[in-house]
Amino acid sequence: MAIKVTMPRLSDTMTEGTVATWLKKVGDKVSEGDILAEIETDKATMEFESFNEGTLLHIGIQAGETAPVDSLLAIIGKEGEDISALLAGGDTPAAEAPKADAPAAEAKTEAAAPAKAAAELPKGVVVVTMPRLSDTMTEGTVATWLKKVGDTVAEGDILAEIETDKATMEFESFNAGTLLYIGIQEGSTAPVDSLLAIIGPAGTDISGVADNFTAGGAATASAPAAEETKAAPAATQATEAVAETSNGGRILASPLAKKIASDKGISLNQVKGSGENGRIVKSDIENFTPSAQAQTTASAPAAKQEASAPAAPKVFVPAGEVYTEEIKNSQMRKIIAKRLSESLFTAPHYNLVIEVSMDEAMQARAAINSVPDTKVSFNDMVIKACALALKKHPKINSTWKEDAIIINHHVNIGVAVAVEDGLVVPVLKFTDAMSLSQIGGSVRDLAGRAKNKKLGPQEMEGSTFTVSNLGMFGITEFNSIINQPNSAILSVGAIVEKPVVKNGQIVVGNTMMLSLACDHRTIDGATGAQFLQTLKQYIESPVTMLA
Repeated sequence: MAIKVTMPRLSDTMTEGTVATWLKKVGDKVSEGDILAEIETDKATMEFESFNEGTLLHIGIQAGETAPVDSLLAIIGKEGEDISALLAGGDTPAAEAPKADAPAAEAKTEAAAPAKAAAELPKGVVVVTMPRLSDTMTEGTVATWLKKVGDTVAEGDILAEIETDKATMEFESFNAGTLLYIGIQEGSTAPVDSLLAIIGPAGTDISGVADNFTAGGAATASAPAAEETKAAPAATQATEAVAETSNGGRILASPLAKKIASDKGISLNQVKGSGENGRIVKSDIENFTPSAQAQTTASAPAAKQEASAPAAPKVFVPAGEVYTEEIKNSQMRKIIAKRLSESLFTAPHYNLVIEVSMDEAMQARAAINSVPDTKVSFNDMVIKACALALKKHPKINSTWKEDAIIINHHVNIGVAVAVEDGLVVPVLKFTDAMSLSQIGGSVRDLAGRAKNKKLGPQEMEGSTFTVSNLGMFGITEFNSIINQPNSAILSVGAIVEKPVVKNGQIVVGNTMMLSLACDHRTIDGATGAQFLQTLKQYIESPVTMLA
């Protein structure tokens, strides 16, 4: 029986996905666990595995095309099987078809289907649903299945790894038996309490249970099968050219990494991936050293030819001509644009800027870092100063509600961290109670795990204030957009050596610019200014932070 495969929801903010690459073409044999395609979401580009065996009979979304979640992605079944009914949307079970003279009965039948399935569960069969892994979680993504259909499951075994866009967590089985059915494919997203799996005695017929949980969820195709079949081989051939090693094995690499490697003339065979399962990502290509390439080419002349082949020829642009390039927005770019627009156009922003002397802070940092096994950055000192200043000015540490302003008497500072595909904000809980060295160690740990998407959901929630630092990039002053639902965000610039006036004399000093973006609904100008004055006092005299 042919099976519909739909566009998975790979993050809780994803509404549509783009097929970056198809790794199978119509007519190819598909085994359980084979990579069908690479799908680009608002968070990343992820490999999408098949949990079904058979022949790829239809491709519903071509490489490079974007479609909403739950759109028809592919159909897998027996070779030569008639799928016209599926393409016409005829996969709804016959038992659910309404009578012509009783439209009201249809709604009652559909509403009662899950309850009926639950009441008719075969003996020993247990339905496992998508767990709620945090108090704010509404959907979950299956990152990895550690069991496959037919495997024996013991109580306490890890069934799968479940993730949101912020964390990946192991999900244990509380039941013993055989894994009879998988309801959410690896890489797919579903709401909490959706059918995740069915466990029971080996050989039990659970088709009715699965149908009742999954009926009506698939979308119909938007193009005839013949058109998909004609277009598929070309896309697959392009993939094969960059996705196979010299010995026939497939290289795990993101589409962006492949493109950059092609542009730079780098063979993926020579690059070691730092992503999951050795996957090659953008940073691996950018950090690839020519020396490693030279050693390979010296022993293999053929590799030299391969590396130099992709080099693009020079293009001479006629005078007066204008050439542009259109880059399709990724899902992450779309979500970032949406959220920042909502913040900027919902909260009336204004910015307050102050310059602080960093001379004493530099001396204090040098003294602190002279202690063995201690490392504190200027950013850690700013975070500590913010935490103490927020305790003295709680209105800055607030949240706007339509009927009230919430004053947070706990201080949880979010630290903006740049990752490959965007920006995340891990949170330091109760920052005011942490020492400088504790802040330094926590920030390094959180930032490292943020870049590997290994943070738990609770580590990304509950910020009351945010710090964003671009000083390490040489930016002296900038304004940030408030990280909702916070009321303010501090932008930290670079330390600059310049002439300053001290005691009536012009001397060389070190200064840093701080810019505070405030929500005028909760923070008045004088309140924001007073906070910055307190912050300035703490930074310019670090010993006061230790009192």
